Amino acid sequence: MNLKTQYLGLNLKNPLVPSASPLSKWLDGMKRMEDAGAAAVTMFSLFEEQIEHEMAQMGLYMDLGSESFAEATRYLPEPASYHRGPDEYLALIADAQSTLSIPVIASINGSTDGGWVDYAKQMEQAGADALELNIYWIETSAYISGGEVEQRYLEIVRSVCGTVKIPVAVKVSPYFSSMANMASKLHTAGAGGLLLFNRFYQPDFDVMTKELRPSLSWSSSQEMRLPLHWTAILHGQVDVDIAVSSGVHSANDVAKALMAGAKVATFASCLMHHGVGHLTKILTDFTEWMAREEYESVDQFRGLMSHKRVVNPSAYERANYMKELQSFRPDPSLLR
Repeated sequence: MNLKTQYLGLNLKNPLVPSASPLSKWLDGMKRMEDAGAAAVTMFSLFEEQIEHEMAQMGLYMDLGSESFAEATRYLPEPASYHRGPDEYLALIADAQSTLSIPVIASINGSTDGGWVDYAKQMEQAGADALELNIYWIETSAYISGGEVEQRYLEIVRSVCGTVKIPVAVKVSPYFSSMANMASKLHTAGAGGLLLFNRFYQPDFDVMTKELRPSLSWSSSQEMRLPLHWTAILHGQVDVDIAVSSGVHSANDVAKALMAGAKVATFASCLMHHGVGHLTKILTDFTEWMAREEYESVDQFRGLMSHKRVVNPSAYERANYMKELQSFRPDPSLLR
């Protein structure tokens, strides 16, 4: 049975890729995921704010006393020429590359087209096989149009893709007015892959203390419906590798992701909740499912349920919306 797949030009032994999480903050965690069956591993995200902070601190230290004597401005180089950013992240990339036999995907999280983009090149030089660009930005101004938001995304992608030669996958939110068009634009801007989708973290607040507080919960398989929907629509329409990145918890979820058209299924919540060993269970169950269905390779069923190949493509469109509403019959007891 052939479980091999290609994602971002990388030859993977199977379609299971743990996504960015605290589990990959240590080499031991990444090694355990490899031993459990991961085909590649995505490192935890390095945030734009962390990099910008490091750069600002370096600039501050370089400027201190630089005008104290005339020679200072000649032998102190500009901060931009210094190796900057969290060194530990680059060192971990190098260690993982020399220790693991599976591809290492670095992850960087940003929201502006700033100087932090240059750090992507350092990740490449440290040995990353690919780069995941996680763009998370919530526009709160009533004066910024949807077109301006899209343009900002595209500028970031163009800047990063123009900086590195390794493949770049972009993790995006689903909240674009024309998701298919935006996917096409992101691919044109240089993205080799799309991760569908970035979970929208919504803070809670305490009615007694009047304070906002972070609220993070595990994903559920129910959350797969949105990325499955768009994976099925984009497959065969936009020439980009797709990774389903929300709600993958079981072999059944992995099968659905590939049948919709994804190249890989990525997951973190199930490993954080059940432990790294859960990855082995997913892989074993997925292999057994393929055997029962008499599939010899994942390519045989990839995209089988996509918009272009499904018997009733209108099910992904307005027709299904109408059908769902019209078919619902409430319990008569609720009408009392």
